[in-house]
Amino acid sequence: MKATTVLLLVLVAGIQAGTYLDRFKEQYQKIHNSANGYFSKEGVPYHSIETLVVEAPDYGHETTSEAYSYYVWLEAINGYVTGDFSSFNNAWNNLETYIIPTFQPTLGSYNPGKPATYADELDDPSRYPAPIQTGVPVGQDPIYQELKNAYGTDSIYSMHWLLDVDNKYGFGDAQGQCEQGPSENGPSLINTFQRGPLESVWRTIPQPTCDNFKYGGRNGFLDLFVGDNSYTRQWKYTAAPDADARAIQAVYWAIQWAKEKGVENTISQTVSKASKMGDYLRYTMFDKYFKKIGNCVGPYNCGGGYGKESAHYLINWYYAWGGAMPDAGWWSWIIGDSAAHFGYQNPMTAYALSTVDELKPKGATAVQDWATSLQRQLELYKYLQTEEGAFAGGVTNSWNGRYDTPTSNLTSDTFHGMFYDWEPVYHDPPSNRWYGMQAWSTDRLAQYYYVSKDSTVLPILQKWVSWVLSVVKLENGDFQMPDHLTWKGVPPEISVNVGTYTHEIGTASATARTLAYYAAATGDSAAKAAAKAAAKGLLDALYSHSSDKGITIPEVPDQYKRFKEPVYVPPGWTGVYPYGDVIDSSATFIGIRSWFKQDPQWSKIESIMAGGEIPEFEFHRFWAQADVAIAFGTYAILFNE
Repeated sequence: MKATTVLLLVLVAGIQAGTYLDRFKEQYQKIHNSANGYFSKEGVPYHSIETLVVEAPDYGHETTSEAYSYYVWLEAINGYVTGDFSSFNNAWNNLETYIIPTFQPTLGSYNPGKPATYADELDDPSRYPAPIQTGVPVGQDPIYQELKNAYGTDSIYSMHWLLDVDNKYGFGDAQGQCEQGPSENGPSLINTFQRGPLESVWRTIPQPTCDNFKYGGRNGFLDLFVGDNSYTRQWKYTAAPDADARAIQAVYWAIQWAKEKGVENTISQTVSKASKMGDYLRYTMFDKYFKKIGNCVGPYNCGGGYGKESAHYLINWYYAWGGAMPDAGWWSWIIGDSAAHFGYQNPMTAYALSTVDELKPKGATAVQDWATSLQRQLELYKYLQTEEGAFAGGVTNSWNGRYDTPTSNLTSDTFHGMFYDWEPVYHDPPSNRWYGMQAWSTDRLAQYYYVSKDSTVLPILQKWVSWVLSVVKLENGDFQMPDHLTWKGVPPEISVNVGTYTHEIGTASATARTLAYYAAATGDSAAKAAAKAAAKGLLDALYSHSSDKGITIPEVPDQYKRFKEPVYVPPGWTGVYPYGDVIDSSATFIGIRSWFKQDPQWSKIESIMAGGEIPEFEFHRFWAQADVAIAFGTYAILFNE
């Protein structure tokens, strides 16, 4: 029997708890129940309720720009449900207060003719620090001046990706305050990743965003990452562009729903701020050093771009900016990223910023840039789609992060001269192994098709949906989602296999929402029925796992044997954290995070480190719980059920 037929026959017994809008309300209330602990006292959404969580954030009571973007989206749907968008405005205001850096004191020194000084990305943390190379040509930043003209400021309006909500690390980098120490109350901006594609979270050295050389070693933390003749006290931030794009996407929907309710004037200020964020989000479109896009091989050979020659127009993995502390120098820098993962693309946001009057940014070329980006992103989906329908990794303008020469099988079929990479940016674990990237990104593609009816997108979506219906398992009222994917081949002949399955909440809800948008948009009655049945089956199965804190399914985190993982520190380098842990060549993940030993669940980790099996854990990640609520609400809105 075909998988699509099986899905059509799925009947989830015993779940008659009301409409999907009721389920949204129920899940929303659980997230906002203060006894459940999803938010800090400042109203910041934690990455998870639990503290012993090591993923991209290395502690559950950190948070990310990703979580904030989901918070904005959650409150947008609540506005639709209640007709009151005050919680939506409050979510953005909280985001602006705590995770958009206001301390950017020397960005006025920025020279768009020389955005940054070049340094290679290296293969392993043990190769760092990476030497600064002043002779390598870099390009020009073509948007800085128009952004300054549009907004009258040098500061960048973007979320820094990581926030230590309870100041657990003790840096105390609150807005405008650098290295205030462990006694500082409230959220603190921090950094982690900075040492190449094999620097998993287990091998990171957390560091402050404002490095005054108060903590760390003689040069703070700087000489762990960059090799230079001397070091200057400085500040630096990094954006995760997919999160900024998701927040803007949520604002798009808030506009539509507020108009339906006749209250669009109540969200005008938030909409204006989202438009501004979208203007600065264009830094995601550029090569890391603003070099020319296409066949860019050899850091010295590959020239700097002028105008938009350095724009790949895709949503890249990150962009970053920083500069000297005010009393330490008068210089600053901005970099993009040469690599773009399909999972970060957001055609819905590109469409909104280029066509929706309320969201069109002020920058002189912004609307055209986003219109170009929309088409370029759609091209990328087509270029990366496998024989089966899934999307392979991404493309890069800088092979190995240092403009190396790629292998010959990657040079014959390039994407605007950019090279295919099945695991762009990071390799531990491979960046396109996780199925969740499929649902996250295709959800946005399906939303774009739903609002635009762009016929060029339909065959891409049809192929992906057909694949998903064949690999998602819905049986006896429960579900199994693909987890690890394996890849073979290069464009135009790439294939995918499902390596392992999982009971993951967020990927199930994101898949259900994607299928729901597709079902609501397609004119094919059979395809509509199959996609809608699968979406409903997934949502009903998720609801069967309801608890007083949300949707709960125990899991076995396969990475949790790595708490004793060595963290590379150069021989002879010694430093200290605000809470007293020493950083030296004997460092391990737990050795520089000794406070984990006070965690309520630490005994489980002790058992693992003693050779025991990894036990089950229950996690309540904010993004996943919000994703479930959003999926319930979206299904209700689309189908009035």
